[in-house]
Parts: sequence; structure tokens; C-alpha cells
Amino acid sequence: MSPFFKKAVSSNNVTAQEATEAVRTLLRYIGENPNREGLIETPDRYCRALLELTEGYSAKPEEILSTTFESQSDEMVLLKDIEFSSTCEHHLLSFSGKAHVAYIPSEGRIVGLSKLARIVDTFSQRLQVQERLTQQVAEAIQTHLKPQGVAVVFEGMHSCMCVRGVRKQSAKMVTSTMLGLFRESPASRNEFMSFITRN
Repeated sequence: MSPFFKKAVSSNNVTAQEATEAVRTLLRYIGENPNREGLIETPDRYCRALLELTEGYSAKPEEILSTTFESQSDEMVLLKDIEFSSTCEHHLLSFSGKAHVAYIPSEGRIVGLSKLARIVDTFSQRLQVQERLTQQVAEAIQTHLKPQGVAVVFEGMHSCMCVRGVRKQSAKMVTSTMLGLFRESPASRNEFMSFITRN
């Protein structure tokens, strides 16, 4: 065994042994031998990977967005092309792409740009559907920053559609959530859309 290999750990009242045995059962289900050389450590690896891919459940959006800074700006703040990776709750396959997040500050308060990326990670690193992911990111920013408006667009490519089913490998899903001024004002919404479509 590699000296860098670590055993899976117990989590959420499920023992590591129960979790790894479930993976071994799935391997037998597809006709594989979980005891062969290439698969003997796979159950441990998979369980550890699954915990890593769902770390967002333990993150707290209110803590991420708790520190703000004074600013005189009342114009749009946009962070675009935020890379994300998530796991589809329907097939437990990955989907990934880019997110674009904007808000219009109120009361002269802004947040560090890295916090917007961390909010995307927080909700991406869970079992998700893209529609809900987009909405959760927007609502978290609206709830904890209380800006004049929030705009969020996710562009994702889904393994569950690329490698199985209809197998459309170039298809991209686009979802959006507009809150506050971005929902009420076509001018604000159009400005946001023009920025995210620029190269």
C-alpha cells in the first residue's frame, strides 16, 4: 500500500466500513471483483473523494460573507468566469463550467472578490442540480450582503448528458437568477449580460 494512502473515515453516523462495503457491493453489482489488484483500494479512495466533492455541506455562507469593506461605489461589481465543478444528484456524475456573479452594493459596503468565488464553491460542492445551484448562490449573496441587486449565471456541461443517455458532448446548460435591480431594471440586466459575453 502506498505510504500516501489514507483510509476512509466515518461520517454522519455511517462508519467507514459501511461506506466502503457499499462501494464493494456496487463493484460486484457490475460484475467486477473488488478484491483484484486494481480495485482493492478503490472503495476507500471513492469514499474519500466523495467527502471531498461534497465539502460544501460544512461551509457556512454567513461566515464567508460576514466581512465587508466600506466603499463609495454604487455600481455593479462583477466576477466572471469562475470555474466550478459539482455533482449531479440524479446520476452522481460531475458537471462543471463557469459562473458569473454580480451585485450592486448598498449602504457603501462591498465584499472581497474571493468571497464570491468561495460562495460558488460552497454550493457547488454538494449534490446539486444546476437550477438550484444558481438560485442558492444568488440568494446567499442577497441575504447576507443585502445589495441593491444580484445577478448569477451558470454555464455547465453535464457528464450525465455527455457520456450516457443522449450523449451530446458539446451541449451546454445555461441558468440564471436575477434579484433586485437586475430583475426590475432591464438596463442593469442588459449591462450585466453585455459584460459576461465579452471576451
